[in-house]
Amino acid sequence: MSYKITRTTTALLLCSVVGLYTTGCGKDEAPSDNERLTVAVIPKGTIHEFWKTVHAGAEMAGQELGVDILWKGSLKEDDREAQISVVENIMTRQVDGIVLAPLDDAALRRPVDEAMRSEIPVVIFDSGLQGENYVSYVATDNFKAGQLAGEHMGELLDGKGRVVVLRYAEGSDSTTKREDGFLDGIKAFDGIEIVSSNQYAGVTTASALKAAENILSRFSRADGGLDIDGIFCATEPTTLGILRALQDSGSAGKIKFVGFDSSEKMIAALRAGELDGFVVQNPMRIGYLGVKTLVEHLRGGNVDRRIDTGSVLITSDNLDQPEIRDLLNPDLSKWLK
Repeated sequence: MSYKITRTTTALLLCSVVGLYTTGCGKDEAPSDNERLTVAVIPKGTIHEFWKTVHAGAEMAGQELGVDILWKGSLKEDDREAQISVVENIMTRQVDGIVLAPLDDAALRRPVDEAMRSEIPVVIFDSGLQGENYVSYVATDNFKAGQLAGEHMGELLDGKGRVVVLRYAEGSDSTTKREDGFLDGIKAFDGIEIVSSNQYAGVTTASALKAAENILSRFSRADGGLDIDGIFCATEPTTLGILRALQDSGSAGKIKFVGFDSSEKMIAALRAGELDGFVVQNPMRIGYLGVKTLVEHLRGGNVDRRIDTGSVLITSDNLDQPEIRDLLNPDLSKWLK
């Protein structure tokens, strides 16, 4: 059964100001509320619309809390060495704490450990990190979000058909959980066969386009049709790459297609029947709560070890609901100059 959105659910998802409760991680010597803090926010990348909205959420928290935000990230989401260098550089710049979205759950463990040893507290957000040496983890429950997509695909196909999962990138904790959640959610439909789930699209729309073209070629029939009934992917660039491949081959709208995250092109494809749904996070809330959680810790408060920022399945049925429009098209101009 697919996730049914309600006003209560969406209100919880959209709410920016969220009470952060218990399980203490407070510092022994906390700065006063009047002391000006500097918080570094390090995303996985800086190209995609998702991260621009995360940035806006971080700036919103900074303005609300009287905190200076230092936003610094690599361009591409697969450049491990670049992100490690950013973390190491940030540690030399007298910041009070770091909010980090690790692009690799293993490779970033060492620099995070070094920051924590240097008494620079780290909040992990968006994507997980191996180990437990950080203040808090603020993110979508990505496995649950993937399950929403899997259940939706199963319903779209009436419980039978051949499905491809085109994965994102090795080492990306958040997307791996989405993909695994999708596979778990679709297991309830005995008549559905997963015919490919071990191919990676890469982190750009261009690499995803090439990978999708290879998948479509592999499953093409002699009559020009496709020997698959559905396809799922777990990020905005992957969704856009697959969409382009389907459009170029004349297959858009002929198989069921479920994506993840959102963009104007994805919304247009949903309206055109070329995309059958996508799961969205609340990137504004992710950025906001990442900063808010760290600042609360720095000021001596108690914060949760794990904070779920929520997810919603978007379909043609709920696309035009006012609260969904606000979620998909936030006004970033107030926060990003």
